[in-house]
Amino acid sequence: MAQISDIIETLDALLSPGDFDDLGPNGLQVPGALEVSRVITAVSARRELSERAVALGAELVLVHHGLFWKFHPTGLTPLLAERLRPLFKHDINLAAYHLPLDAHPEVGNNALLAKALGCDERRPFGMYKGTPIGIAGTLDVTPAELVARVRAATDREPLLLGAGPERIRSIGIVSGSAADTLHEAAGHGLDAFLTGEPREHITAEAAELGMWFVAAGHYATETFGVRALGDLLQERFGLEHVFVDLANPV
Repeated sequence: MAQISDIIETLDALLSPGDFDDLGPNGLQVPGALEVSRVITAVSARRELSERAVALGAELVLVHHGLFWKFHPTGLTPLLAERLRPLFKHDINLAAYHLPLDAHPEVGNNALLAKALGCDERRPFGMYKGTPIGIAGTLDVTPAELVARVRAATDREPLLLGAGPERIRSIGIVSGSAADTLHEAAGHGLDAFLTGEPREHITAEAAELGMWFVAAGHYATETFGVRALGDLLQERFGLEHVFVDLANPV
């Protein structure tokens, strides 16, 4: 068993959430049991995940997308209440780390995805409100080879848009929804840019910029970080870690 206070202190020290101007709170969002023996991780907080936490006997749910967002209505909506009810009833903690988990150079979504793709010379990239949250790196592949690597890393078929060079030697990566970062990638002279979701205008813009745009799935590009955090807590505190794959086609 580990103290929830020690777990959150460890995660906060690792991820430095205070460095980010985020879209919602990072850290412990729902307090519960003081001691934790089992943690489940997942990409997004939702009612099904709360119910799975109960079924699995977890004392902590750790996610990338938490329950509270600046763009959601203030107050306790019926939908939010249903997500919270199982957590309150069974004394389950919920913690979330959004941009800090995208940006971390070791356990972050983008760093781990860049590693999975075989990128070398990795460096911070993808500015959000003055802070880099993505990764740029070098590699040497054809477009078809890049697609194959992305498919293997994310276990889903990516969408390749635009019209770039015959060999891709540099790529920028920002997981989730960051299509407009394509222009920053172009400004850095990168051959390709990868994110989760495309936008309608991106196909033409990528082609006109002479770049490849890879849409690898918002969900699929953001499973890496929470898995790594769960494994870290398992190793450091002796907890049982279960990743809950509530797959999303987006």
